[in-house]
Amino acid sequence: MEEIQLKVEKAYPIDLGRGIIRLDPAALLKLQLSPGDIVEIRGKKKTTAKVWRADRQDWEQGIVRIDNFIRQNAGVSIGEKVTIKKVEAPEAKKLILALPESMTQGGPELQFGEHANEIIKRHILKRPVFKGDIIPIINSMSQPMTESLTTSQVIPLVAVETDPANTIVLITEATIIELRKKPVQGYEKATRGVTTYEDIGGLGQEIMRVREIIEMPMKHPELFAHLNIEPPKGVILYGPPGTGKTLIAKAVANESGASFHYIAGPEIVGKFYGESEERLRKIFEEATQDAPSVIFIDEIDSIAPKRENVTGEVERRVVAQLLTLLDGMEERGQVVVIGATNRVDAIDPALRRPGRFDREIHIGVPDTKDRYEILQIHTRGMPIEKDDEITPAESEVELEEATEIEAEIEVDEAALEREKKEKTNRYLMYLAEKTQGFVGADLLALVQEAAMRCLRENLPDLDLEKETIPPERLEKIVVTKKNFEDALMEAEPSALREIFVEMPSVGWDGVGGLDEAKNAIIEAVEWPIKNPEKFVKLGIKAPKGILLYGPPGTGKTLIAQAVAKESNANFISVKGPEMFSKWLGESEKAIRETFKKARQVAPCVVFFDEIDSIAAMQGMESTDSRTSERVLNQLLTEMDGLETLKDVVIIAATNRPNLLDPAIMRPGRFDRLVYVGAPDRKGRMKIFKIHTRNTPLAEDVDLENLANITEGYVGADIEAVCREAVMFALRENFDVEAIEMRHFREALKKVKPTINENIAQFYEKIEEQFKGGQRPAETAGYVGYR
Repeated sequence: MEEIQLKVEKAYPIDLGRGIIRLDPAALLKLQLSPGDIVEIRGKKKTTAKVWRADRQDWEQGIVRIDNFIRQNAGVSIGEKVTIKKVEAPEAKKLILALPESMTQGGPELQFGEHANEIIKRHILKRPVFKGDIIPIINSMSQPMTESLTTSQVIPLVAVETDPANTIVLITEATIIELRKKPVQGYEKATRGVTTYEDIGGLGQEIMRVREIIEMPMKHPELFAHLNIEPPKGVILYGPPGTGKTLIAKAVANESGASFHYIAGPEIVGKFYGESEERLRKIFEEATQDAPSVIFIDEIDSIAPKRENVTGEVERRVVAQLLTLLDGMEERGQVVVIGATNRVDAIDPALRRPGRFDREIHIGVPDTKDRYEILQIHTRGMPIEKDDEITPAESEVELEEATEIEAEIEVDEAALEREKKEKTNRYLMYLAEKTQGFVGADLLALVQEAAMRCLRENLPDLDLEKETIPPERLEKIVVTKKNFEDALMEAEPSALREIFVEMPSVGWDGVGGLDEAKNAIIEAVEWPIKNPEKFVKLGIKAPKGILLYGPPGTGKTLIAQAVAKESNANFISVKGPEMFSKWLGESEKAIRETFKKARQVAPCVVFFDEIDSIAAMQGMESTDSRTSERVLNQLLTEMDGLETLKDVVIIAATNRPNLLDPAIMRPGRFDRLVYVGAPDRKGRMKIFKIHTRNTPLAEDVDLENLANITEGYVGADIEAVCREAVMFALRENFDVEAIEMRHFREALKKVKPTINENIAQFYEKIEEQFKGGQRPAETAGYVGYR
């Protein structure tokens, strides 16, 4: 029988606990397999799984995807190779299962419910099993398998005996399932609530780098001995809160088979002299005895701050003790230390050198693909409204393309049906695209909020006086798309909570006229964010900043909001004057913090309204503090300094461009200077339509005529005209049904145009000067109109 060797990778989030192996078309063709067939997997041990095809990105990579349970059954880790071959599995007459002994220790004793056998059979029907396999069963609350568990949880069971024996068998309706009360020894890793790589969304590169430090030296010390080098001994994971630093440490320790020692930073500190250092020494001694082991220090900045910045003697001694333990005279052996912090610059520099903490790995904000994976993980056991947008034909075509197997090989119809159901949930992908800047913890909060809203909706129909709600009623409770939409309105990225941030609700359909300005901004903002590969391919950098200038009320702020919404970017709004503080240095710090947050939650649009207040020409300030100059210098260095801005676009608006410092208006800072002027007749017509779309109009209202007679009116003026027309109508008759043309004519008498001849000439002159990229010197003294 044909067999092949392939490298093991972690399973997709939706595959956890389902007993399936993902193979690419080349492997399927070589082994003459089709989806639904059964294969034998051999690593250090032998196990089995059902075949499913891999997603397109895994084709021709020489990998298989299996979950943590199958990896345990085969005795392999990620990165190791397994041998795969096709097998025929006879139907199982009988299967005896038991709990691993580790499940009965350190927690409430599990008592199986009366319907446990039927629930187990339903979970593992059509599943291949080999003696000694760990089989995960989901304990659903609507159909609880055990009486002592109060949450939905995966319960690992061990296949103690199969009939026929010593062969891979297939579970069918005729199979007799028996649960043995006596637990099985030798399955220490199969415990409750263990974190695996399948519980981490995204972070593929980061996990790989941590594994290099921890798993490789523990499993293959001979490699380091051969190269005559010491393996790395420590790693610092740093990044914004909620990105998964603690989660990675737990998963890596579990998957590598190392003992795990957790230190919550502040709990080390004791009230007696020398007690803090003693506690640290004790943990390191225990870890050395239990080697190979991982010591994880959470919030390491709390026990190892910079010694020159602390006043207490205790902190200095704890840092010194930690230094000697990490790199002292005594050998640490197979003990790896992982530190986690979101303030890496606060850690004592003596720790941050090779030999102590060899690597510093940044755990950043996830991108769209990573967020999709995280959402899949957090909604894994959640009853969600089905997505009916995918047609069966589409799924069949993809399956046919993917397998590329000769026509005579039969396709398993059941597998095909399940393929359709397990197709990418497009709504989760839509959510992933709408949640820029969200970290893993934010996405978990979003899912929980959606579930709470679903619960709120269903509470009036539930009889809460009963001890338990019947399973048939529970099954009707599903989380809908509306629940997620409502939760999304309330959720916000945790990294942006300290500064004002909003996701604007105005799209391009809410902006009338201004076509030239819109096109310039779409090119500068939307194109780089949505199609970055085009700019890389053509060898240019995307524009960094756009300055919108023009008379007041023309829609500069509106354009910035619309572009942030249309490009699915986070939007940070900075009102120029609010940057200033009475304390020395605080104003510059506010600019620094704004850009720091923007980098963390990229893609992001930072919008500076009234930028002339913080970027005025140097030398124009009369006071001695020179705060404006320092703020401007800070802004210049942030926009075009040593730190690069990736996926961060700055948009600024002003109606006094002649006051701006020339240094900020050069290419590389504000690359585009866009004039937002008074709308033309066609633009005015569109603005009238936007502002009257919810207003009942009489038949005699002629919007074209209104557009013709409002020369010089800007967007804000037209909005005022529409509002005044309604107010006139209400004054006449409070029960008015429709607004008539005469009401608009009355409003026009009250609302005068913003643009007069002087203002128009002034901005035309500035626009002409800006085309050459220079500041209009002859208009430098003009203070502009408000």
